[in-house]
Amino acid sequence: MLRFFFVFLWIAVISCILYPPTLIASLLPWTKRHVPHLFARVWSKAILWVSGVKVTLIGLENIDPKKPYVFAANHQSQYDIFTLMGYLPVQFKWMAKKSLFYIPIVGWGMKACGSIPIDRENVKEAYKALLKAIEKIKQGYSIVVFPEGTRSRDGRIGPFKSGGIVLALRAGVPIVPVTIIGTRHILPKGGMRVQPGKVIIVVDKPIEVAGYTERDKNRLANLLRAIVVKNYEKYEPKLSDRSS
Repeated sequence: MLRFFFVFLWIAVISCILYPPTLIASLLPWTKRHVPHLFARVWSKAILWVSGVKVTLIGLENIDPKKPYVFAANHQSQYDIFTLMGYLPVQFKWMAKKSLFYIPIVGWGMKACGSIPIDRENVKEAYKALLKAIEKIKQGYSIVVFPEGTRSRDGRIGPFKSGGIVLALRAGVPIVPVTIIGTRHILPKGGMRVQPGKVIIVVDKPIEVAGYTERDKNRLANLLRAIVVKNYEKYEPKLSDRSS
């Protein structure tokens, strides 16, 4: 519990320090593309460092960092955000539920970095978010989504919604399966205790969407989930000794 409050305090402090320059950089035309993302990466790595989290990235050779993708990852902890932000070395924007943007400081930072809020309960607003994400892809950014829609409580990877698939299909870019392993043991959903530990991020080969239509969205969502689950089952045993 003491570690949780210390980490929470550290997040507040580092966010207050980095938010003003991030906001300024997001408003300047010659810095708004790269600099806010750089500040966000520093912010995330600082949080992981104080939390005692070590991250290993596997499969980076499967993607071209200069090309835009839709990255689709499983979701088990708030630390998924810090690990991807800190260690996925591409320019990307989040598509995240609207409520996250109301969190003081953190939500402001997400907005300053160009993240896209999505209101799943409002079809019209969700469609606007989709169009905005497509525009970001056309500008050369990748988009990161969590197809489960929420964090897993029991560690099992839930069904994948097809929103990310539709985005990839309409934007005409590949969708990349990303598996995050270990964050649930750092801070589970509803937990109040931050535990140090190891995290593995597995970036699999992109799924090309050429030749598919939106009629195939559920089939593609199932394929995407199967790859994420396969990598989870393959690499999760490597974290069994979390004390080392």
